[in-house]
Amino acid sequence: MGISLVEKFEQDGFAVVEDFLLPEEIEELYEAGKDLCYEVPEEIKCIFDTVNHENAQNKDTYFLDSGDKVHYFYESNALSPKGELLVDPIFALNKVGHALHTERDIFRKYTFSYRVKDICYQLGFKKPAIPQSMYIYKNPNVGGEVKAHQDGTYLYTEPASAVGFWIALDDATPQNGCLQFIKGSHKNGVHTRYVLNPDKNSKELLIYEKPTPIYPLSNFTSVPVKKGSLILIHNQVVHRSDNNRSNDSRHAYAFHVIETQNCVYAKNNWNQPKPGKPFPLLYSIE
Repeated sequence: MGISLVEKFEQDGFAVVEDFLLPEEIEELYEAGKDLCYEVPEEIKCIFDTVNHENAQNKDTYFLDSGDKVHYFYESNALSPKGELLVDPIFALNKVGHALHTERDIFRKYTFSYRVKDICYQLGFKKPAIPQSMYIYKNPNVGGEVKAHQDGTYLYTEPASAVGFWIALDDATPQNGCLQFIKGSHKNGVHTRYVLNPDKNSKELLIYEKPTPIYPLSNFTSVPVKKGSLILIHNQVVHRSDNNRSNDSRHAYAFHVIETQNCVYAKNNWNQPKPGKPFPLLYSIE
């Protein structure tokens, strides 16, 4: 008898579900992602960069205000120093987030699908909610590296509960920047946290509570998957991805689920629910 999805998830800190989406569903989400590239307001020139923080979101209210909106974030090498586009708009974005699941019908449909609910039920969620979602581009030759991290650094709950749903809309390969994991690294807690800066006079809106650890690249296992596959990601498993150095795109749709029953969402997480607008529930088992 083979190992179950839940057993695999608990053993490694991640698990792959092949053929999670049908071909026509992949195409529908992919086209919606491409449409987003042409919706970017002309004045928006915000960069998302997890490696070079002088370029990044920790000083930017545009990022901080994206929790209940659809905001657009460019690759660092897609813009000139003057903010001019250096590539075609279809290849310029790093990601769009973080409320596609509430603000765009097509993404809402897949985020709140019976398949997502079934997996959450298998994982033992009682009252799961969706705090954030994003469309990730990882475009050919410009798609940036994502540094090694734990999702619990950004979505901290007590007890720990967040699970990432990462859905490949292209084949993800070692050449175009597939996800890489340190198997079993979810068993050692959250190593640092990325939080709202308590110093209101600082230009740094968000800070790490302590330096992020350095993880040897030799510890990572590449996890290539076919398009339509789902990768479940434990909030404490360490994972990363390389630059896309190929001519192939690596689009993905991702969102996170957190428990809200007998579970506290940290008040200094970067993404806070707005007054009167709680994170939407998937279901509730009383």
